[in-house]
Amino acid sequence: MEINIPSIIEGYSQGYFLMSDDDGLDWYSSRQRTLIPLDDRFRYPKSLQRVLNQERFSVAIDRDFKAVCEGCADRDTTWISEELLEIYLALHQAGWAHSFETWQGDRLAGGILGISIKGVFIGESMFYHITEGSKVAMVKLVEHLRTRQYVMFDAQLQNPHLERFGSYVISSAKYKSLLHRAIMQDCDFV
Repeated sequence: MEINIPSIIEGYSQGYFLMSDDDGLDWYSSRQRTLIPLDDRFRYPKSLQRVLNQERFSVAIDRDFKAVCEGCADRDTTWISEELLEIYLALHQAGWAHSFETWQGDRLAGGILGISIKGVFIGESMFYHITEGSKVAMVKLVEHLRTRQYVMFDAQLQNPHLERFGSYVISSAKYKSLLHRAIMQDCDFV
């Protein structure tokens, strides 16, 4: 399979995202998009603050990118096909896709898989092996994006788990305007 990285980055830069289903891999968009706030609207459960205070997890970027991809795909029903895994690995090798990970000693606790384009981080998926692993990754990733002056953390689709972090939905028009602004910001994820 030949992977055209520039056209994939162009698709994401225009507000589309890749997903696999029974018919294969295709581009998708949505009338509404979900964002994780990078300002004071970001929140998390008080019980998670205790976990953060205990410093049970360390964080890393791209320490085991492939394992994070596999963890995200390891579900009864997944939209991450073998073909999409290959694309993520190619995007990672080219410097576009990253994993933000939590570790407990030498054990991968959880992580978030995403694509970073200038000032936008597009969260593709998250998983955990150890309870609270992905939640700590979320908090630490938001802190990381703030320090790197990212404009936007795109979570694509709303769900109850993301709502606990203050995620909110915006229209496609607002999303595209914010995405354009984010693409103008020169940020480095690593």
